[in-house]
Formats: sequence, C-alpha cells, structure tokens
Amino acid sequence: MVVSFVLKKMSTFSVASCMDIVALSIFRSRRAYKFNKPSTLSFLTSYTIPPPCQPLSVFSLLAFRSFCSPSAAGLMAAAAATDSNMDAVQRRLMFEDECILVDENDSVVGHDSKYNCHLMENIEAGKSLHRAFSVFLFNTKYELLLQQRSATKVTFPLVWTNTCCSHPLYRESELIEEDALGVRNAAQRKLFDELGIQTEDVPVDQFTPLGRMLYKAPSDGKWGEHELDYLLFIVRDVNVNPNPDEVADVKYVTCEQLKELCRKADVGEEGLKLSPWFRLVVDNFLYKWWDHVEKGTLKDVADMKTIHKLV
Repeated sequence: MVVSFVLKKMSTFSVASCMDIVALSIFRSRRAYKFNKPSTLSFLTSYTIPPPCQPLSVFSLLAFRSFCSPSAAGLMAAAAATDSNMDAVQRRLMFEDECILVDENDSVVGHDSKYNCHLMENIEAGKSLHRAFSVFLFNTKYELLLQQRSATKVTFPLVWTNTCCSHPLYRESELIEEDALGVRNAAQRKLFDELGIQTEDVPVDQFTPLGRMLYKAPSDGKWGEHELDYLLFIVRDVNVNPNPDEVADVKYVTCEQLKELCRKADVGEEGLKLSPWFRLVVDNFLYKWWDHVEKGTLKDVADMKTIHKLV
C-alpha cells in the first residue's frame, strides 16, 4: 500500500512534535481506509508548528485526522462519549493501540483500536475478538509475580492478576506467528512498560508459550474483554519498578499463598478480586503447570495446537 500525505498548513494546531503527529495520523488512517490497492491521499501543502508546542491530546489528534479520514468524525464522537473521568494515559492508549483481530482459529482477520475492541456492544456483536497474552513470571524460588492493576485502568481496575496481561499490536514485529515470536516480542515490551523490567532481563527466547485460551468477560456495562490469550511462562530473577499508570501494587506468591488469595476472592474477604482471565488459568492449568516450573519441564506440557474455549 502506498499512501502519500501532503499536509495542509495549520498555523494554530499545537502538537508535541511534527514527526509524532505525522506518524500517528498515517498509522490511524491505515485502519480507517483499509486500502485494497495502492492509493494516494493528499490534503494540500505544508504544516508548521507554532512555538511553544503544547502536548498532543487525543482530541487534537482526532481533529487532525478529520482532514484525511471520513471515519474521523465517528471516532471524535466516540471520544466525546468516553467517560470524562478516564485517565489521560489510558485514553491515549485506547485510541493509539491497534489490536490484532482474529477468528476463533486465531487467524488474523484485521485490526482495530483498543477502544473499539473493549466496548461490550462490539463484543456482543462478535466484532472484537483479538489476540492477547498473559505472562507468568516466576523467580528462581519458584514464586509467581502478581500485579494489582491500577485504579485508572479502563477494564478491571484494582483487580489482582498474573504478572502482565496485554495485547500484541498490529505491527510487523508483533505479527510474527512462527513460535509465537510476535506475542513474545509484545510480552517483552509490556513487561518494561508496566513493570520496568529491562528487556535484557527477559530475553524473548526465554518465554515458553504453554497454550492458548479463548474467553469473554464483561468488566462493567460499557467495557469488557473478548480475547484469544497466549499463556507465556518464564523463570527469571528481575528488578521490578512498576509504572503507576498501569500497576497499583506487586507481590510474589507461593503456590499455597495463591490458593489462599483465591479463597479470599471467593468469599469477598478484604475486597480482594482476581481478573477473570487469571482465574480461568488458575482453575484450569496453573497448579499442574507450577510443578513443571519447579522441575524445569515446562516444554513437556506445552500445547500450542489446542485453543481452549473457556467461554
């Protein structure tokens, strides 16, 4: 696909950087247009940034996109309808991140914004199944690192869950399907983003993909999850520096301590809640896999051919 952009001069448009706005506009326009053949878009001549530059907002970006995308008005309306209390970082990620849409056999069928993929109305309409991953990181004492999601998360705020849960994005490095390399690349990226774990401490070749599961879970009336989730295990001693925009708290637990957390969550003790995807893994796989973590035999239980449909 060839897309040529010639930008219109806009003397009052304040952004963080010219390169950022061009890159983001091209990226988002690719989804809006979904070209099937080489195409050219143009909207006039040049574009200047008046000093001083101001931080780029989602609404400025969407306004900018309205020059080049017939669907921009719809996205702006969606942004305007977004909860006004939504955290600015989470709002930005909701519109910038492009999830990988798949069918129930994990074949890629397209891509869409994180925002659209997590709207319950789209999930119920069968439009939002996307690829995800869940990382289970153990230290060399075979304790599992858990995180509590931040209060600003759009879905499932303040619930406890596995080490890291997120999405590979619709980009070349995270679409590689051989040996789940794209998903492993994404996992390495998000361990740094969320927990400050340096990439050299979690080499992609040290992740063991153990399986895939398909699940659906509502978060509240507006948001939810519908994911084909890759389960990645890794044993490494790491330094953790949580990003407060993503993570409220962290802790390592033994197998017995996790069983106690599950008991508390079942009876609502201490207001403890676990994420639905984490609980599915705990109830269906985790305890038997934990034995293989300690024995160093994880590859003996890996099954990447089966997609476990836990809906």
